[in-house]
Amino acid sequence: MSASDSTNVVASPQVDRARLWWEIAIVLALSVGRSALYSVLALVQALGREQSLGDQSASLNPAANAQAFWDVLYQFLALFFSLAPIALAIYLLWEPGVSAFRRIGLDFRRFGRDAGLGVVLVAVIGIPGLALYAGGRALGITVQVDAAPLDPSWWTVPLLLLSALRAGLTEEVIFIGYLFDRLRRLGWGWWTIILSTAALRGMYHAYQGIGPIFGNFAMGVVFGWCYRRWGRVMPLVIAHTLIDIIAFVGYPLAVALWPGLFGPLPSPSPSPSLSPSP
Repeated sequence: MSASDSTNVVASPQVDRARLWWEIAIVLALSVGRSALYSVLALVQALGREQSLGDQSASLNPAANAQAFWDVLYQFLALFFSLAPIALAIYLLWEPGVSAFRRIGLDFRRFGRDAGLGVVLVAVIGIPGLALYAGGRALGITVQVDAAPLDPSWWTVPLLLLSALRAGLTEEVIFIGYLFDRLRRLGWGWWTIILSTAALRGMYHAYQGIGPIFGNFAMGVVFGWCYRRWGRVMPLVIAHTLIDIIAFVGYPLAVALWPGLFGPLPSPSPSPSLSPSP
């Protein structure tokens, strides 16, 4: 590289410098930066546990509170770092002078309309999905989904809400916003893209059993068609987030109200022993 080339790199426009900083931040969040932060926190946590014998005798059960604090902190950090792939997808969609948020419709310009469409999608997808899950459980082709217990801790519901938002952003930004753009650039047709990404969405949820595979495939087809028609990801993110909030927060209530339908299947009774009694 010549001296003039090096000068040009240093004197790059401000927009390029901002883009470079975002690239560095995302790469670090996906790799060594995350590990470095966890390492520092682990060291701080370890130093906080080191006490002399005299200090330990004077403490009034601080361990439980301290452990709860670190557990919650790590859960929030895990949620934060799980947003890094979303940031990477948006970063890769960004072009000079063209906002990726506006390109895929992940903004608040039409939030009222987006929210209304999202609620409609919840009714179209969420209610049949619940029926499909219940039917799959009855047929034994869907695994029991263990919902987090709604304990009285203040952080439980915020964590569940953030988890729902994370899931909505991850799937709709990557499956819809990012893949639709990239596959169109490869020359794929719209219905090929819709069906392919819907199949990928179904595979993504295969751990839940056969029923959710078909349910999420159908959801991918509907969401893909809606994105093709509306050109906006925001209604899909709102709908997905609301569906997961219902699942994360409402599901434990459903288990309590209808344990036979939503609770775990009863384990078979042990076979009677054929050996004679002593």
